[in-house]
Amino acid sequence: MKVPERDAYGIKRLQSKNVKSAIIQRIAQDFNLTPIIAEAYFRQISAYFNEHLNIKLRSGQIAYEAVAADEPPNKHIALARKITVTLTLNDLGSDLQVLATSGLAGLRRHRLLRLSKEAYDQGAVLCYEDLAVMLTTSPATVKRDIRALRKKGYFVITRGWKQDMGPGLSHKTQIIDLYLKGYQFTEIEHKTNHSETSVLRYLRQFTQIIGLCNQNFSPGQIRVVTGFSDKLITEYIELFKQFQSPNNQRLQLLLHPEAAGKKGENRAENDQNRHQPEEVPAHQR
Repeated sequence: MKVPERDAYGIKRLQSKNVKSAIIQRIAQDFNLTPIIAEAYFRQISAYFNEHLNIKLRSGQIAYEAVAADEPPNKHIALARKITVTLTLNDLGSDLQVLATSGLAGLRRHRLLRLSKEAYDQGAVLCYEDLAVMLTTSPATVKRDIRALRKKGYFVITRGWKQDMGPGLSHKTQIIDLYLKGYQFTEIEHKTNHSETSVLRYLRQFTQIIGLCNQNFSPGQIRVVTGFSDKLITEYIELFKQFQSPNNQRLQLLLHPEAAGKKGENRAENDQNRHQPEEVPAHQR
C-alpha cells in the first residue's frame, strides 16, 4: 500500500530528527558551512573517531597514540601522523615467569621488547619517552636497556632507531639473511623481535625485488614499480648475489615455488605456515 504523500513528508521530517542530523546542523551553524559541506565534515570526523577511539581492550592492555612508523625520525612529533595502537602493558602469564627468573630489570626489558614489537606490528613506533612512561622509569634507563638488548642480538625498533642504525644493513635485510641461512621462523622471530606476519611481508618484498631484477629491471625501475627505497633494493640484490646458488634450497623455493610444487615438497609454502628448515651450522650462528 502506497503511503500518502502528506504522510511520507511527515515520515521524512521525523527521520531528520536524529543525532547525526543534529550534529550536522550544529557544524553548519557554528562554522558557517552549507549543509552538504557540514555533512562531509561529519563523515570525516566520524572516520577519525572510529579509527582512534573504537578500540577493544583486554585485561592488561592500553590504547596509546604512537607516531606512524613511516614518518621520518627528524619530523616534529606535533606534525607527525599518529596511530592508535593496542599495547599489552601487563601479561601476568609471561611477566611473572620472567620476574621469577630475571628480576625487575629483566621484566622491564621483557616488557620493552613486547611493547615496541606490538607497536611496530600495528604500523607505529614508540620513542624512549613513550616507553619510559609506560614502564615507569627514565628515558636514560630505557636507552641502557635497549643497548643491552641489542648487544644480545635483539632488534628493538624505536622512533630514533633509523638514526641509531647508521650505515649498517637494514633490519629487513638482516631478517632475509637469517632466513636464507636456514633459521627457523621461531628463531628469526626471537632474534629480531618481529612477528611472523612481518617476516612474511619482508620475504614477499624480497621475492618481488629479485623477480624484477631477474627480468633485467634496473634498480631505478624497481624503485618506481615497487616504491621501495634505493637502499633496500641495493641490499636485497647484494644479498641475492651472495646466496645465489642452485644448492640454496631456501632461495630456490622462494623464487621458484612452482618447481617445488611439482615435486610435492614445496618447502617455501610450508615455511610460511610453520617452518622446518635445514640445521644451521654452528659457525653461522
